[in-house]
Amino acid sequence: MPIIVNLDVMLARRKMRSRELAERIGITEQNVSLLKSGKVKGVRFETLERICEALDCQPGDLLEYRPAAE
Repeated sequence: MPIIVNLDVMLARRKMRSRELAERIGITEQNVSLLKSGKVKGVRFETLERICEALDCQPGDLLEYRPAAE
């Protein structure tokens, strides 16, 4: 998939664990794990907003587009 989720990078930069982020934004730790691994098909803007607020970042810090090699 050409969309890369860099949530694990931002968590490391902020020295925050997945559990803490999950508690702050009101989702399960398992859902944070799925987001980190990129195994989700979509994310609600409300959830993205909460993540950005908790990590003090922009959506572009979390999501990256890499075209598939042809």
